[in-house]
Amino acid sequence: MKKLGLLFLFLLQFSCTSQKKEKINGVSFVGSREKVDQTHIDPVLKVNANYAAVMPFGFARNLNSPKIIFDTDRQWYGETRKGAKQYIKMLQASGVKIMMKPQIWIWRGEFTGDMVMKSEADWKTLEKTYKDFILTYAKLAQETKVEILCIGTELEEFVKNRPNYWQQLIKEIKGIYSGKLTYAANWDEYSRTPFWEELDFIGVDAYFPLSEERYPTMEELKSGWQPWKTKLVDLSNAKDKPILFTEFGYRSMDYTAKKPWLVDQNEMDVNLKAQADATQAIFDEFWDEEWFAGGFIWKWFIHHDRSGGDEDNRFTPQNKPAEDTIREFFAKS
Repeated sequence: MKKLGLLFLFLLQFSCTSQKKEKINGVSFVGSREKVDQTHIDPVLKVNANYAAVMPFGFARNLNSPKIIFDTDRQWYGETRKGAKQYIKMLQASGVKIMMKPQIWIWRGEFTGDMVMKSEADWKTLEKTYKDFILTYAKLAQETKVEILCIGTELEEFVKNRPNYWQQLIKEIKGIYSGKLTYAANWDEYSRTPFWEELDFIGVDAYFPLSEERYPTMEELKSGWQPWKTKLVDLSNAKDKPILFTEFGYRSMDYTAKKPWLVDQNEMDVNLKAQADATQAIFDEFWDEEWFAGGFIWKWFIHHDRSGGDEDNRFTPQNKPAEDTIREFFAKS
């Protein structure tokens, strides 16, 4: 009887383990001037990523400009439709799944969440040109059978001012694309996004402030996550949708967890340990949660051999201790 009981417990444990959902262990695969080949894909495989975000771009002249310009011969190859398709095909050939994540870049890097039109006519133009942009890539997502399409990134004012437009846009996207949908809300925006019920994932760009310290300890980092984590799980439960970190990552610099969203050219001292520790903390806090789907490291350049390194204080983990942290964690998760 005792042996039968132990066998039952073993089978039950095996069944629960085998049914555990695969996490999205992704990298944000940055578009470049050129095509990718296998030498650009191999480092993604070596870090044990099972997903990559492919990110074609549209451009606006300023925060009040209503025209989204995209898929032109003035863009880098990897930011165009043709380039995105080539990147997708190469990644898929190596077994990497895809999130298509079309994004807007505003001249001089102004924050897309502040994009506001000055007239009704301009709002209508923005709606039309953004729809042309996103439906172009919804069609490509369907054609290439990508797993996830992100319908927008950090567009809070656009979403807030034109809620009916977004509801209708989602319907049109669903008429074209049959895969999973998300939207990449900024860390301080996601709780106000009005259309989570219409999507498959609650997408969050997870640049939450965690610590004021120059050299944050692992304990401080994990403690800093607790209030944010509570709010995330509450929203996941309320909407009955999993949370997906559409972007997450830390710069390899001092005070990395104070304002993780900073993309400025500051000369803050390089701190490789802080980046690795903050990355490990986010893995430890989220990846075992059933309501959490996974996420995409920000960011991963195609030329791995000349990206990142010991003297780089930017976001990429490439050729830094954080890359080892990611590789080891993705291998077992």
